[in-house]
Amino acid sequence: MNQYGGPDVLKLATDAPEPKVGPDSVLVRAKAAGVNPVDWKIREGKMDGVLQTDFPVIPGWDLAGVVERTGPAVSEFCPGDEVIGYVREDHVGRGTYAELVAAPVRTLGRKPSRLSWTEAAGLPLAGLTAYQALTKALGVNGDDTVLIHAASGGVGAFAVQIAVAKGARVIGTGSPASHDHLRALGAEPVAYGDGLVDEVRRLAPGGVSVALDLIGGDALTVTPKLLTANGRWASIVDSSVTERGGRYVFVRPDPNDLAALASLVDDGRLKVPVARTFPLAEAADAQRLSADGHSRGKIILEID
Repeated sequence: MNQYGGPDVLKLATDAPEPKVGPDSVLVRAKAAGVNPVDWKIREGKMDGVLQTDFPVIPGWDLAGVVERTGPAVSEFCPGDEVIGYVREDHVGRGTYAELVAAPVRTLGRKPSRLSWTEAAGLPLAGLTAYQALTKALGVNGDDTVLIHAASGGVGAFAVQIAVAKGARVIGTGSPASHDHLRALGAEPVAYGDGLVDEVRRLAPGGVSVALDLIGGDALTVTPKLLTANGRWASIVDSSVTERGGRYVFVRPDPNDLAALASLVDDGRLKVPVARTFPLAEAADAQRLSADGHSRGKIILEID
């Protein structure tokens, strides 16, 4: 894209130059790229105050592919290695909606063997967000009862499974249509809206020890009412959570955390739900679907 705007600013370029590979980077031939809400927020200019934008911009932060070439300082990977990545740098310019991606090694991990390329591309950003919120910010363990707001969304589905893998009891909010899906993931579902507080209190009369907000809005108001006296909570949506006694979580690339997610996948404790796939040429339609906000699972661009 050469400017901010609606989905139509996304244009398929067939003559883009091969990206340069720095000393601490590798060149990855992409098989698939994940589509996340941050992608269309960047396209609309909503992240302009946070991240430097260097046009023309190739969107995308999620990646699955094969290492083609390594930089001279790289010892972690070799050509032919299958990798996944949350390829986020401190500026926006060269993203993952591309056949070839220059990725810093600090953003990469090895692809879980159990996942297809399509599934693997949906794991990094959302999986890391859920993992870092639950394990690093909130320290979830087997003694916890965890409330997850928007539990059937892209991050929520991972958060439910990770909390269950930690041995926690999980209560997940979602629309009635998502409740069977939430049960299959291991959560006890409750509906959004009126009656939420009463329903959570019915399931956990003493309160929940941990809460994770993935939706914002009313969730920030009701959550403190549902916590135990020493309850912990965090939001990935609204930084004002810190004013209410919670923690704000902004995901960061971490190869060790990617390895932990891959281990959960290969142990059969974490699955990647895929809502829909698109060819790379239809990235605009993929972002329209993401912005609609009703997909249950990951949206993926198939590249090769």
